[in-house]
Amino acid sequence: MAIIPQAFLLNWREIDAASDLDRLRLVLEAIPDEPLMQIMEQERGNGRDEYPIRPVWNSILAGVVFQHPCVACLRRELRRNSELRQLCGFDPLAGEGAVPTDSGYSNFLESLIGHEEKIRSMFHALVEKLRTHLPDLGKYLAIDGKALPSFGKPRKDKQSDDGDRSDDAGQQEPAEADKNSQAADSAEEPDRRGEHDANWGVKTYRGKRKDGTAWEKVVRWFGFELHLLVDANHELPVNYRLTKASAAESPLLLPIVEQTKELHPVVIENCEELSADKGYDSAKNNKNLYDLHGINPIIDKRSDWKDTTDTTRPLFSDRADMVVYDVKGNISCICPKTGEMRSMAAWGFEPDRKTLKYRCPAAVFGFECKGRQQCPGAQTDYGKIVRISIDTDRRMFTPIARDTAAWERAYDRRTAVERVNSRIDRVLGFEQHTIRGLKKMEARVGIALIVLLSMALGRIQVGQREQMRSLLAPVARAA
Repeated sequence: MAIIPQAFLLNWREIDAASDLDRLRLVLEAIPDEPLMQIMEQERGNGRDEYPIRPVWNSILAGVVFQHPCVACLRRELRRNSELRQLCGFDPLAGEGAVPTDSGYSNFLESLIGHEEKIRSMFHALVEKLRTHLPDLGKYLAIDGKALPSFGKPRKDKQSDDGDRSDDAGQQEPAEADKNSQAADSAEEPDRRGEHDANWGVKTYRGKRKDGTAWEKVVRWFGFELHLLVDANHELPVNYRLTKASAAESPLLLPIVEQTKELHPVVIENCEELSADKGYDSAKNNKNLYDLHGINPIIDKRSDWKDTTDTTRPLFSDRADMVVYDVKGNISCICPKTGEMRSMAAWGFEPDRKTLKYRCPAAVFGFECKGRQQCPGAQTDYGKIVRISIDTDRRMFTPIARDTAAWERAYDRRTAVERVNSRIDRVLGFEQHTIRGLKKMEARVGIALIVLLSMALGRIQVGQREQMRSLLAPVARAA
């Protein structure tokens, strides 16, 4: 093989290492962690400072940035990589001895879990900083629940603590724990290796294939669920909440929006649409989003006409008319002569009346309708007009009509939260983790999300706005 000069190889190694460390440097420079550091240093006081707070915290962030799945992997990399130790702030004269032991990291993480509120404060401080750089932050929001399985195994007396939530058939609240199990829990000392906080979650997805056959997919996991509110344009989280896996999604939507309004009022003021899947379908959610916050709800509706074989129902049951609607809120008219059913033309929303306006499709699209003369109100050139108050059924009728391209485009923006969830799994380390317990999971989720936002802020500040969603892309270096 051709011999390559060793100095040439070493130069490239140095360049690659420096480029890799630049990603961590962006996070360390952008993250607003000084209040947390001061509190943890005050708590330590005059105690042993063998492993200083700040370098250990920086190394925890490095573990997230460089995708180390566990503390053991992080410690191996720190012992091997002197440049990484130096960037984190460890004493360079101590060499490998500066790297904390397993118990040192365990003690630090235990202390860190007690400051989950400070971690959450950092998250919201970063959202506000990003808003100054992204004035349209929050214009399009999306929310979704993400399964986070626990590393711990379910105990036998927790097997019945199930929550079954179906995106097609609705959601159920978590089942109450067995009284005998609670008594046993209080009598026995908790097993630190087991999982005592989590329970079972079940999601059932149903739909129809193109050939008309039905499909069903059941997802079941033991652990927790992350409810994430995301800016659908920039694909950045703006709020989050962690619950047990069995917690229903729909009741959490409005509290998360209201908390976001309290912490980031401009974000909610900017918001025009909020999209979500069937798990958040409810009349209360649709009504309050629009009436209280001025946000157009883009929430898919469940197919819940299970007590009838009807595919459509009369829109006006109190009078003779040829206008019908289906389970998804699509409006159609039936030709009184031929019986042919056609989709009516959506003609916008009238805010002062809170009504959806539809027009005769024959008048709008200019085709011949044989029964037009027999259809009430359709004889004029403008054609038949139908107005539907959204208060008729707030689940069914929304300010942006469901049977329009605008609604489809708005709902497609919901996929942004799915891409963020994918990054949480594959880039931030939740696809394979060793986390047990609700408090540990809350702290670990918070750290991952502040790393995500810090990287976005750091890239914006160095002129890499197009890369702000990436934790992996190289950082632009000055010539």
